[in-house]
Amino acid sequence: MTLKDKLAAQRIYMLLGALFITSLVVSNLIFQKFFYWHPFDVEIFGSKLFEISVGILPYPITFLITDLISEIYGKKRANQIVIAGIFASFFSLLIVYTSSLVPATSWSPVDNKMFDTVFGNSILAVFASMMAYLFAQFVDIQIYHFWKRLTKGKHLWLRNNFSTWFSQFVDTFTVVGLLCLFNIIAWDKFLGLLLSGFLFKVLVAACDTPFLYIGVSLFRKRFKLKVNEEIDFM
Repeated sequence: MTLKDKLAAQRIYMLLGALFITSLVVSNLIFQKFFYWHPFDVEIFGSKLFEISVGILPYPITFLITDLISEIYGKKRANQIVIAGIFASFFSLLIVYTSSLVPATSWSPVDNKMFDTVFGNSILAVFASMMAYLFAQFVDIQIYHFWKRLTKGKHLWLRNNFSTWFSQFVDTFTVVGLLCLFNIIAWDKFLGLLLSGFLFKVLVAACDTPFLYIGVSLFRKRFKLKVNEEIDFM
Protein backbone atom coordinates (compact mmCIF):
# COMPACT_ATOMS: atom_id res chain seq x y z
CA MET A 1 0.00 0.00 0.00
CA THR A 2 1.37 3.40 -0.98
CA LEU A 3 1.83 6.28 1.47
CA LYS A 4 -1.07 8.11 -0.20
CA ASP A 5 -3.36 5.10 0.33
CA LYS A 6 -2.29 4.78 3.95
CA LEU A 7 -3.09 8.43 4.62
CA ALA A 8 -6.48 8.05 2.94
CA ALA A 9 -7.23 4.92 4.97
CA GLN A 10 -6.27 6.75 8.17
CA ARG A 11 -8.53 9.72 7.36
CA ILE A 12 -11.48 7.42 6.65
CA TYR A 13 -10.84 5.54 9.90
CA MET A 14 -10.89 8.83 11.83
CA LEU A 15 -14.13 9.86 10.09
CA LEU A 16 -15.77 6.55 10.97
CA GLY A 17 -14.56 6.98 14.53
CA ALA A 18 -16.10 10.46 14.70
CA LEU A 19 -19.46 9.14 13.45
CA PHE A 20 -19.27 6.28 15.95
CA ILE A 21 -18.53 8.50 18.94
CA THR A 22 -21.16 11.09 17.95
CA SER A 23 -23.85 8.39 17.63
CA LEU A 24 -22.90 6.92 20.99
CA VAL A 25 -22.78 10.20 22.94
CA VAL A 26 -26.02 11.51 21.42
CA SER A 27 -27.87 8.27 22.21
CA ASN A 28 -26.90 8.70 25.88
CA LEU A 29 -28.15 12.30 26.00
CA ILE A 30 -31.57 11.87 24.34
CA PHE A 31 -32.65 8.58 25.90
CA GLN A 32 -35.42 10.03 28.14
CA LYS A 33 -37.81 10.66 25.27
CA PHE A 34 -39.85 7.58 24.31
CA PHE A 35 -41.88 7.13 21.15
CA TYR A 36 -44.22 4.55 19.68
CA TRP A 37 -43.42 3.14 16.25
CA HIS A 38 -46.64 1.39 15.29
CA PRO A 39 -46.52 -0.79 12.17
CA PHE A 40 -48.45 -3.32 14.29
CA ASP A 41 -50.88 -2.49 17.09
CA VAL A 42 -49.60 -5.18 19.44
CA GLU A 43 -49.15 -5.08 23.21
CA ILE A 44 -46.62 -7.26 25.01
CA PHE A 45 -46.20 -7.45 28.78
CA GLY A 46 -48.12 -4.22 29.34
CA SER A 47 -46.21 -2.19 26.75
CA LYS A 48 -46.87 -1.45 23.12
CA LEU A 49 -44.60 -3.29 20.70
CA PHE A 50 -41.88 -0.89 19.53
CA GLU A 51 -42.58 1.57 22.34
CA ILE A 52 -38.94 2.57 22.62
CA SER A 53 -36.52 5.33 23.55
CA VAL A 54 -35.27 7.72 20.87
CA GLY A 55 -31.81 6.89 22.19
CA ILE A 56 -32.08 3.62 20.32
CA LEU A 57 -32.18 5.39 16.93
CA PRO A 58 -28.49 6.35 16.58
CA TYR A 59 -27.19 3.40 18.61
CA PRO A 60 -27.38 0.69 15.88
CA ILE A 61 -25.14 2.91 13.74
CA THR A 62 -22.32 2.18 16.19
CA PHE A 63 -22.61 -1.56 15.54
CA LEU A 64 -22.63 -1.04 11.77
CA ILE A 65 -19.48 1.09 12.05
CA THR A 66 -17.63 -1.38 14.30
CA ASP A 67 -18.54 -4.23 11.94
CA LEU A 68 -17.21 -2.22 9.00
CA ILE A 69 -14.01 -1.34 10.88
CA SER A 70 -13.64 -4.97 11.99
CA GLU A 71 -13.95 -6.15 8.40
CA ILE A 72 -11.60 -3.61 6.83
CA TYR A 73 -9.22 -2.51 9.59
CA GLY A 74 -9.25 -5.54 11.88
CA LYS A 75 -10.11 -6.44 15.45
CA LYS A 76 -7.49 -4.21 17.10
CA ARG A 77 -8.73 -1.04 15.38
CA ALA A 78 -12.35 -1.88 16.22
CA ASN A 79 -11.47 -2.30 19.90
CA GLN A 80 -9.65 1.07 19.85
CA ILE A 81 -12.80 2.79 18.60
CA VAL A 82 -14.84 1.17 21.37
CA ILE A 83 -12.41 2.38 24.03
CA ALA A 84 -12.43 5.89 22.53
CA GLY A 85 -16.25 5.83 22.70
CA ILE A 86 -16.12 4.97 26.39
CA PHE A 87 -13.85 7.91 27.20
CA ALA A 88 -15.97 10.25 25.07
CA SER A 89 -19.13 9.19 26.88
CA PHE A 90 -17.67 9.72 30.34
CA PHE A 91 -16.24 13.08 29.28
CA SER A 92 -19.66 14.18 28.01
CA LEU A 93 -21.12 13.02 31.32
CA LEU A 94 -18.62 15.21 33.20
CA ILE A 95 -19.63 18.21 31.08
CA VAL A 96 -23.35 17.60 31.73
CA TYR A 97 -22.75 17.17 35.46
CA THR A 98 -20.68 20.36 35.67
CA SER A 99 -23.34 22.26 33.71
CA SER A 100 -26.03 21.10 36.14
CA LEU A 101 -24.07 22.57 39.08
CA VAL A 102 -23.93 26.04 37.53
CA PRO A 103 -27.07 28.07 38.52
CA ALA A 104 -29.15 29.48 35.67
CA THR A 105 -29.84 33.19 35.46
CA SER A 106 -33.37 34.52 35.99
CA TRP A 107 -33.72 35.24 32.25
CA SER A 108 -32.19 31.96 31.00
CA PRO A 109 -34.46 30.29 28.36
CA VAL A 110 -33.62 26.97 30.04
CA ASP A 111 -33.90 27.17 33.82
CA ASN A 112 -32.44 24.77 36.38
CA LYS A 113 -35.60 22.67 36.63
CA MET A 114 -35.92 22.20 32.87
CA PHE A 115 -32.24 21.35 32.52
CA ASP A 116 -32.42 18.79 35.32
CA THR A 117 -35.57 17.27 33.82
CA VAL A 118 -33.83 16.70 30.49
CA PHE A 119 -30.34 15.84 31.70
CA GLY A 120 -30.87 15.00 35.37
CA ASN A 121 -30.78 11.25 34.84
CA SER A 122 -27.84 11.38 32.45
CA ILE A 123 -25.35 10.19 35.07
CA LEU A 124 -27.31 7.02 35.76
CA ALA A 125 -28.22 6.65 32.10
CA VAL A 126 -24.63 6.87 30.91
CA PHE A 127 -23.52 4.44 33.60
CA ALA A 128 -26.22 1.99 32.55
CA SER A 129 -25.45 2.55 28.89
CA MET A 130 -21.71 2.13 29.43
CA MET A 131 -22.17 -1.15 31.27
CA ALA A 132 -24.32 -2.42 28.43
CA TYR A 133 -22.02 -0.90 25.85
CA LEU A 134 -18.89 -2.53 27.27
CA PHE A 135 -20.51 -5.95 27.20
CA ALA A 136 -22.25 -5.57 23.86
CA GLN A 137 -19.54 -3.98 21.73
CA PHE A 138 -16.76 -6.30 22.83
CA VAL A 139 -19.09 -9.28 22.45
CA ASP A 140 -20.00 -8.04 18.96
CA ILE A 141 -16.36 -7.73 17.90
CA GLN A 142 -15.39 -11.13 19.36
CA ILE A 143 -18.29 -12.95 17.68
CA TYR A 144 -17.76 -11.08 14.42
CA HIS A 145 -14.14 -12.23 14.18
CA PHE A 146 -15.04 -15.75 15.29
CA TRP A 147 -17.37 -16.06 12.29
CA LYS A 148 -14.86 -14.30 10.05
CA ARG A 149 -12.19 -16.88 10.89
CA LEU A 150 -14.65 -19.75 10.62
CA THR A 151 -15.91 -18.68 7.17
CA LYS A 152 -12.45 -17.53 6.00
CA GLY A 153 -13.75 -14.06 5.23
CA LYS A 154 -16.80 -15.22 3.27
CA HIS A 155 -20.54 -14.86 4.08
CA LEU A 156 -20.39 -11.29 5.32
CA TRP A 157 -24.14 -11.25 6.01
CA LEU A 158 -23.78 -14.13 8.46
CA ARG A 159 -21.20 -12.58 10.77
CA ASN A 160 -22.80 -9.15 10.54
CA ASN A 161 -26.21 -10.37 11.69
CA PHE A 162 -25.20 -13.15 14.08
CA SER A 163 -22.74 -10.96 15.99
CA THR A 164 -25.14 -8.01 16.12
CA TRP A 165 -28.20 -10.02 17.19
CA PHE A 166 -26.48 -11.53 20.21
CA SER A 167 -24.65 -8.37 21.24
CA GLN A 168 -27.80 -6.26 20.87
CA PHE A 169 -29.70 -8.60 23.19
CA VAL A 170 -26.89 -8.25 25.75
CA ASP A 171 -27.01 -4.47 25.33
CA THR A 172 -30.81 -4.18 25.60
CA PHE A 173 -31.10 -6.55 28.57
CA THR A 174 -28.34 -4.77 30.49
CA VAL A 175 -29.39 -1.18 29.88
CA VAL A 176 -33.13 -1.75 30.47
CA GLY A 177 -32.35 -3.78 33.59
CA LEU A 178 -30.10 -1.06 35.02
CA LEU A 179 -32.60 1.70 34.21
CA CYS A 180 -35.24 -0.27 36.12
CA LEU A 181 -32.81 -0.92 38.96
CA PHE A 182 -32.13 2.82 39.27
CA ASN A 183 -35.92 3.53 39.22
CA ILE A 184 -35.67 5.60 36.04
CA ILE A 185 -38.37 3.38 34.53
CA ALA A 186 -40.77 1.01 36.31
CA TRP A 187 -40.08 -2.72 36.53
CA ASP A 188 -43.43 -3.57 34.97
CA LYS A 189 -42.05 -2.06 31.73
CA PHE A 190 -38.96 -4.30 31.73
CA LEU A 191 -40.09 -7.23 29.57
CA GLY A 192 -42.02 -5.08 27.14
CA LEU A 193 -39.12 -2.66 26.62
CA LEU A 194 -36.62 -5.53 26.42
CA LEU A 195 -38.50 -7.31 23.66
CA SER A 196 -39.41 -4.11 21.80
CA GLY A 197 -35.85 -2.81 21.91
CA PHE A 198 -34.30 -6.11 20.89
CA LEU A 199 -36.73 -6.77 18.02
CA PHE A 200 -36.27 -3.22 16.74
CA LYS A 201 -32.47 -3.65 16.76
CA VAL A 202 -32.77 -7.01 14.97
CA LEU A 203 -34.80 -5.34 12.22
CA VAL A 204 -32.26 -2.53 11.95
CA ALA A 205 -29.38 -5.04 11.82
CA ALA A 206 -31.09 -6.84 8.94
CA CYS A 207 -31.68 -3.55 7.14
CA ASP A 208 -28.10 -2.34 7.55
CA THR A 209 -26.58 -5.49 5.99
CA PRO A 210 -26.80 -4.09 2.42
CA PHE A 211 -25.06 -0.90 3.62
CA LEU A 212 -22.26 -3.01 5.11
CA TYR A 213 -21.87 -4.84 1.79
CA ILE A 214 -21.72 -1.51 -0.05
CA GLY A 215 -19.15 -0.12 2.39
CA VAL A 216 -16.95 -3.21 2.23
CA SER A 217 -17.18 -3.28 -1.56
CA LEU A 218 -16.14 0.38 -1.83
CA PHE A 219 -13.18 -0.16 0.52
CA ARG A 220 -11.98 -3.25 -1.35
CA LYS A 221 -12.25 -1.46 -4.68
CA ARG A 222 -10.54 1.73 -3.42
CA PHE A 223 -7.66 -0.02 -1.66
CA LYS A 224 -7.48 -3.13 -3.90
CA LEU A 225 -8.14 -5.53 -1.02
CA LYS A 226 -8.69 -9.26 -1.38
CA VAL A 227 -11.38 -11.15 0.56
CA ASN A 228 -10.36 -11.34 4.23
CA GLU A 229 -7.53 -8.82 3.72
CA GLU A 230 -7.32 -5.94 6.19
CA ILE A 231 -5.79 -2.46 5.99
CA ASP A 232 -2.74 -1.64 8.09
CA PHE A 233 -2.02 2.07 7.75
CA MET A 234 0.86 2.15 10.24
